[in-house]
Amino acid sequence: MIAHIGDRLVLDGIHLGDARRVGTITAVGHPDGAPPYEVRWLADGTTTLIFPGPDAHLEPAGQPGTTTAVS
Repeated sequence: MIAHIGDRLVLDGIHLGDARRVGTITAVGHPDGAPPYEVRWLADGTTTLIFPGPDAHLEPAGQPGTTTAVS
């Protein structure tokens, strides 16, 4: 996974009842865009360091139709 600052990281729940989490990447761990990523979560504004797993995907910054709300 290669990300850029401003991209959205989306974590879809893998278990019944898991909430979908969406955050904005605020820093990348390596110059080539590889993890870890610092992410500011849209739901509560907290910032965490994350190594995304297989349940994660990226939405490039400025992509039409990017997720703007968290359910």
